[in-house]
Amino acid sequence: MIGLHTNLDDAGVATAAARAGADVVGRMYGRPLSRIDKGAGDFATAADVEAERAILGVIRAARPDDAVLGEEGGQQGAAASVRQWLVDPLCGTLNHAVGNMLVAVNVALRDGAAAVADPFSGEVFFTDGETARVRHAGVDTLLAPTPATRLVDVNLDPPFPSAPGFRAVDLLADAGFVERFRPRVVSTTLALAWVAAGKRAAYVTDGGDLSGSVHFAAGIAVCRAAGCVVTGLDGGPLGPAGRGLLAAADAETHALLLSMISGPRPDRA
Repeated sequence: MIGLHTNLDDAGVATAAARAGADVVGRMYGRPLSRIDKGAGDFATAADVEAERAILGVIRAARPDDAVLGEEGGQQGAAASVRQWLVDPLCGTLNHAVGNMLVAVNVALRDGAAAVADPFSGEVFFTDGETARVRHAGVDTLLAPTPATRLVDVNLDPPFPSAPGFRAVDLLADAGFVERFRPRVVSTTLALAWVAAGKRAAYVTDGGDLSGSVHFAAGIAVCRAAGCVVTGLDGGPLGPAGRGLLAAADAETHALLLSMISGPRPDRA
């Protein structure tokens, strides 16, 4: 089966790899899985490890000279390679472990193609770096972001490095937010793909430089290719000096949320 992936372009490799990981995640869902403690309340399971192994099998067969940074396996391959794949085999490990299907499989070539797979809907959101599509039941459809749902996913998982300057709970309590939007919390970067697909108006998370994160790189790439507005929480570009992430379906939604994030509040007076 792996030999089938050797003639794919980068988007094809990303999509095939994410699909391979998603197949493992779906197959292992509902099983009792032992936990591998990673500290600070984080853990992995056999599903994370097996999904990453399946993903690496596809990448190694198709791009043997490329490096890989995996959440579970760390840096692998030629350190001098100018091409590096970022792999998050199971974003939403806790969800998966407790029987919640809101998870994602993320595969991204740094500054290139990327794919985000939903193991349970069967959807794979992917980009070649220029356009973004979703593949479902063998059919590819261009992604069309829209704020029409008014749903905004806000990541409430710690840590919160921007507090007290920015706290996600304060955004949820903002009168303007309550009037204009409806919050959702899914605790997986699948939410980024949903912004690109028009299922969410925006996604907000705290954090440092997320542009090279195995968790976020694929979703960011899909959002950008779909035409979403993607910046840090301060409205600046993502990167070493960045802070968190704000991905919105359009410029108006982005500007409105940015004003709520950075605007005056009584506790800042």
